[in-house]
Amino acid sequence: MSAKLPTIKEIATKLNISISTVSRALNDHPGIGLRTKTRVKELAKQLNYEPNQTALFFQQRKTYTIGVILPELSELFFSASISGIEDSAEKNNYTVLLGQSHDDEARERKIVETMKNHRVDGLVVSISKNTNDYGHFEALKKYNIPVVFFDRIPNMTNIHYVACNMGSGTIQAINYLFKKGHRVVGMINGPERLFASQERKQGYQQAMSKSRLKFDPSLIVNTDLTPESTFRATEELLRSKRKPTAIVAFNDYVAMDAVQCAIKHKRKINKDLCFVSYANLPISSYTAYPPMASVEQFPYLQGQKATEILLELLSKSDAEQANMTYYKIILDSQLVIHETKIKTDAPKQ
Repeated sequence: MSAKLPTIKEIATKLNISISTVSRALNDHPGIGLRTKTRVKELAKQLNYEPNQTALFFQQRKTYTIGVILPELSELFFSASISGIEDSAEKNNYTVLLGQSHDDEARERKIVETMKNHRVDGLVVSISKNTNDYGHFEALKKYNIPVVFFDRIPNMTNIHYVACNMGSGTIQAINYLFKKGHRVVGMINGPERLFASQERKQGYQQAMSKSRLKFDPSLIVNTDLTPESTFRATEELLRSKRKPTAIVAFNDYVAMDAVQCAIKHKRKINKDLCFVSYANLPISSYTAYPPMASVEQFPYLQGQKATEILLELLSKSDAEQANMTYYKIILDSQLVIHETKIKTDAPKQ
């Protein structure tokens, strides 16, 4: 049978002082003298006293736990973002409770409910690609549980979020291809409902307009981000009447799948067909045909800033939170060129 844990009452009895004095001394209350604080803390250490976390949580109305919901931790982008989240949380003595939606809306909804029941103080979320209904996030408002979104942002008003500017990143990518001599550029975009997909499409249209080239909607196809869907999207572009000499892919994973499809259709990568993508994942450098360039989305920084915003919200009272301006942080994207590592020929027009 385990020994009984020491309590504040036991410390108070041994020192012949009140329980409230012991409590305030342990918490460095300014109204308690140094001598008393020292006596209390020394005895607490001798007795191996540990504070009752449940009682502290009840008293402070905080669990010092934040929930994080990501689509897939196996994706390097999200594993980098969780590092930023955990580092920021740890510096502020918060614990992270992690859940993966696996891009399933029902699973995401269940995780939100579970984290609410576990009394997390707030949530950092990148939504599932299949999430259409945001009711589970709206419902958190009545429990005063703040949410900060990052990267995959829901189409909701009045939300806190951190994202990378995909519109400007797309313009950078297409302008780079134009300078390389490409005039027929296709795009394999992500699920249409994702805000990031809409940004990419708008950036593509703006780049075409600025270069005085006619926008051809048939050169933009969509994938649900599975290899099978990406293969179908790539084949659609390869069958297009206007044969693209370059393709902008939704991310590095999509680019890798699209390359395999192009090879299957006897296209010579970086000769007949070139690729540019997003995310700038380190894994790309280990592939036979990495993209010529990739848009850096700074996953660590996104996760870090989203957590900092959440912690800022948690430092405010419920009334202060309700009157705060919504944080909408847009990070500048950056096109990273890998061309020096890749041998390319002029496109065949």
